[in-house]
Order: sequence, then C-alpha cells, then structure tokens
Amino acid sequence: SPVSFSMPAQDEAHGYGTAWGGMPRRLYEMVGDRKTHPSPDSYVSKLMEGGVDRILKKVVEEAGEVLLAGKNGDREEIIFEMADLWFHALIMLGHFSIPPEDVYQELGKRFGKSGIRQSQGGTTHE
Repeated sequence: SPVSFSMPAQDEAHGYGTAWGGMPRRLYEMVGDRKTHPSPDSYVSKLMEGGVDRILKKVVEEAGEVLLAGKNGDREEIIFEMADLWFHALIMLGHFSIPPEDVYQELGKRFGKSGIRQSQGGTTHE
C-alpha cells in the first residue's frame, strides 16, 4: 500500500521547530550547545572533537546498521537503529550549522512529485 507523507505542523514563531514533538529541533539545539560549550562527559562533544571525518564515519556506520536491521525485518531493531541514524545525522547537520528545518523545506519541495524524473538539477525521487 502507498505510504502517505505530510509536512509536519509548523507555527509562526518556530517554523517547523514543533515537528514530531519538537524532538529534531531540541536535539539539534543540544548539538549546537555541545559545539559551542564542549563537555568532557558528553558523547556529542567527544564525537565533534574528532572532526568531520569522525562524525561522517559514525553516520555511515549507523546507516549500515539500519540496512542490516531492515534485512533482519525486526521492527524494534529498525526503530532503534533508525533513531541512532537520525541522531547522528543531526550531529552532522549541527557540525555544518544546517538546521533541521532546512531539510524539512527540501522534503516539502519534493512532496507531491511522483515517479523518478530527470531534471536539470538531478533526479527527483518519489
């Protein structure tokens, strides 16, 4: 059956900051805080201290774990590993100072486009 997708609710003060219970925004803000105020006891601070290569390596590692969870077909494992991937992707976004709202906007541009089409800028996926 087709999967439906709708853009998250937004409010005027926070844009998409309340999407999905505000969790992506809150995590992103925590990452930003660790970026500007590193803490020796913080996993995020230690990951950021390793620089972009360490962060990207972790994102790739988590993506691989999502793939394996999908292959196993275990719903709880998929959820657990996807949460890890999203968390580490938010760390990467924070490293580059890209707020999650920018990703929401990009998803919004793609919403409603069907099929795979070649465009001047590349491929659009459904």
